Amino acid sequence: MSKAEDRVLVAGAGPVGLVAAVALREEGIPVTVLEASADLAVDLRASTFHPPTLDFLSRLGLADGLIERGIKCPYWQFRDRKEGEVATFDLSLLAEDTDHPYRLQAEQWKLTEAARARLDADPGADLLTEVTVVSASQWADHVEAVIRRTDGSEERLRGRFLIGADGARSAVRKSVGAEFPGLTIPEIFLSLSTPFRYDEAIPDLADIAYISDPEEWLVLLRTPTLWRVLLPTDPSLSDEAVLDPEIVERRLQGVLPTGAPYEVAHKTAYRVHERVADRYVHGRIFLAGDAAHLNNPLGGMGMNGGIHDAVNLAEKLSAVWRGADLSLMDRYERQRRKVALETVQAQALRNRAILNERDPAKRRAHHDELRATAADPARHRAYVLRSSMIQSLRDLESVA
Repeated sequence: MSKAEDRVLVAGAGPVGLVAAVALREEGIPVTVLEASADLAVDLRASTFHPPTLDFLSRLGLADGLIERGIKCPYWQFRDRKEGEVATFDLSLLAEDTDHPYRLQAEQWKLTEAARARLDADPGADLLTEVTVVSASQWADHVEAVIRRTDGSEERLRGRFLIGADGARSAVRKSVGAEFPGLTIPEIFLSLSTPFRYDEAIPDLADIAYISDPEEWLVLLRTPTLWRVLLPTDPSLSDEAVLDPEIVERRLQGVLPTGAPYEVAHKTAYRVHERVADRYVHGRIFLAGDAAHLNNPLGGMGMNGGIHDAVNLAEKLSAVWRGADLSLMDRYERQRRKVALETVQAQALRNRAILNERDPAKRRAHHDELRATAADPARHRAYVLRSSMIQSLRDLESVA
C-alpha cells in the first residue's frame, strides 16, 4: 500500500466525521475526509453540547473556542404551557464528575469550523470537498471508496480503513448492507429561530425548556443570537403550508402573544426518525453518528451521541492501527449500539411521551415524578447524570 493509500478514509465532514479525523490525527494516523458540500454549512442544526462531549472536545483542543462562542446553561427545565415551571434541573451538581457542569448552547457549525481549520493546517490530513461518496468496498488489507465529483467523473480512493459518517442517507451504510430498522415519528417537527427574547418575557424561564401541553407541546432553546422554537406539526400538511409565513406567525403568537409580528431568522420543517443500524462494524468499514443511528431531538443527544461514537471509534481504531486485532472494533459496536438503543433513543422517546401526554391523570403523575426527583438531592443528581450522558459512558465500561 502506497503512502497516499495508508490512511483512514472518513466519509462526511460534519461534527462526527471531523471529530473522528481530529482524534485520529492526535494519534498520528493519516486521514482523508470526503465531503459532498463545497464549504462549511453555516446553519442552525444541533446546538446543545452535553458535559461529557465538552470533556472529549477539550482533550482534542476543540472546546475552548467553542465555549467562548456559546452560552453556558447550568439549568434546564420541564414546564407546563399553562402552569409554568414544573421542575428545574441543575447541572452544577455534576462539578465532581465533569470539567464542564453545564450544557453549552452553540451552533454545531462553530465546532466544524474549528475542526476543519485544524485539519487544514495539518499535513497529515486531507479534506476533499465537492466529492460524494457513492459506494464503498473492502478486501483483506484495504478499503476503497468510489467518489463522484461535481462534473460527474468518478474516482476510486484506497485506504486501510473507512469511517462512514455520511449522515442519515449514508451511502457507506447502504454499501455494507446494514439494516436500519426503526420508526418514523408521526409529527413533522417545525423549527423556528427568532431574536425575540423569551427569557425576558417569560418569568423564570431557563435557557433550555421542554414545555408540555395536551394540545401542542413545544421546546424553547436559547443560542448566542437567537431563540429556537420547536413545534410538532400535522404530518398531512405540505412543507409549503407548514412554512407559510402567516401560519408561522400565528403559531408563534400562540406560543406567546406579543402584539407585534415576530422576526423569523430561520425556519425549517423535517420528519424525525428513530432508527439504529443492526451493525456498526463491517470488517474494515465502520458506521458512526447519523449513519449509525437517528433519533428525535428532544434531549439533544443525537449530535452528542455521534461525537461519543467518534471518540470511542478513534480510540479503538488507533490501537488496531498500532497492531491490535481488528476484532477490537467489535467492542466499539457493542458499546455504542447499546447507548443508541438504551440511552439516546430511550431518553428522546421518554421526553416526547412526557411532553405529548394527553391523559390528565398521567400528566399529573409525570409532573409529580419530575418535581419529586428535582426536590431529592440524590435522585436529582442521578437524573442529571443520566440526562447529561455521563452515566451512559460509565455503563459502557462493563460492556466487554
